[in-house]
Amino acid sequence: MDIWDKNTKVEENSSFNKNDPIITKRNTKKNKFIHIDLFSGCGGFSCGFEQSGFKTELAIDIHESSIETIKHNHPDTNTILGNIRKVNPVLTKELISDLNAKIVITAGVPCQGFSISNRKRNDDDERNYYFKEFIKFADVIKPSAVIVENVSGITKAKDGYFVDTITNEIKKLGYKVYTSFINSADYGVPQIRKRFFFIGVKDEYNWLFPHKTHKPNNYVSVEDAILGDLPSLENNEQSREYKNGPYTDFQKIIRNDQKILLNHKSPNHPLKTIEMIKKTKQGFPMYESFKQRIRLNSKSSSPTQICGGIRPQFQFGHPTEPRGLTIRERARIQSFPDNYFFSGGIVQGRVQTGNAVPVFVSKVLSKQLIKMFTNKELTGYLGDEKNLQLL
Repeated sequence: MDIWDKNTKVEENSSFNKNDPIITKRNTKKNKFIHIDLFSGCGGFSCGFEQSGFKTELAIDIHESSIETIKHNHPDTNTILGNIRKVNPVLTKELISDLNAKIVITAGVPCQGFSISNRKRNDDDERNYYFKEFIKFADVIKPSAVIVENVSGITKAKDGYFVDTITNEIKKLGYKVYTSFINSADYGVPQIRKRFFFIGVKDEYNWLFPHKTHKPNNYVSVEDAILGDLPSLENNEQSREYKNGPYTDFQKIIRNDQKILLNHKSPNHPLKTIEMIKKTKQGFPMYESFKQRIRLNSKSSSPTQICGGIRPQFQFGHPTEPRGLTIRERARIQSFPDNYFFSGGIVQGRVQTGNAVPVFVSKVLSKQLIKMFTNKELTGYLGDEKNLQLL
């Protein structure tokens, strides 16, 4: 069997719940700004939205470790573990405390079928059509705004079919739709991560994407993010204590007085892998056949972090130590705060941190939404310069 053959069925994560959805109800607290996280993953959207003043009242995902991470870090959030196609959106209305509040639905819809990092990418991949489930929820719950996020490859898939279709479906529900590419590094994330965003807002609102806070000459680097305060690790070693106080402004924000170091365990590499990383220069590929798997350059932002598949492989080499990254280091590269704990161990932690929406991006978008809802004057731009239009 050729695993790279597009006709070969995609191998699924063992942490997926293929059975009936499991609903966990919490004692949600009312808030005038409510967030619903579809295809939530480990909670990149949820974390950023709650930092800006929203309350995440519902998160839905098929990945068990991701939902466990949500439960740990968002204990007041209702969760549904299961395939969203098996979830009745009408019934989920009972999990929302106030349907008259300003509600925002976010959806980081599955992107593997569009991703250039997927050697089996296929326009007809069944995962490409999960956006239809988001539309069903938006139609039932009728939020004040919606956000859909996907890889930049969605713009070229099927000659633009998916962008046009998603845009038109959101419009049919009564929203004005704004689109833009967003590079996370432009908002202080130590990672060059370009994603395509759809923002839908009700007719009484007008949207502007928030001004970029960073330019290429002052992007946050890998060194800014993970070097200096985190202890060095040998192979398959763990530490729960910081080596030093925060060295950089980014570290000060991300640490925020956190005392116990979480998820800082190095992978268990064979000796040949350790030697391979050791002999690889910063910024260069570690494998001849996988040019994207590099040893990170400490002076640059990280390339796009991905989930790394479902096997115990690693994507990037540490810039100064002969090992792959810990989940805490990956989490920092995604701008998660240090108090955010990831369930499921290293392999499932890679899946979660690779798939997540960077927290700083989520936070800046949700802050802009609150300004819009409270009739404060928005500053920003309509969309990426290459997509400068209101669709």
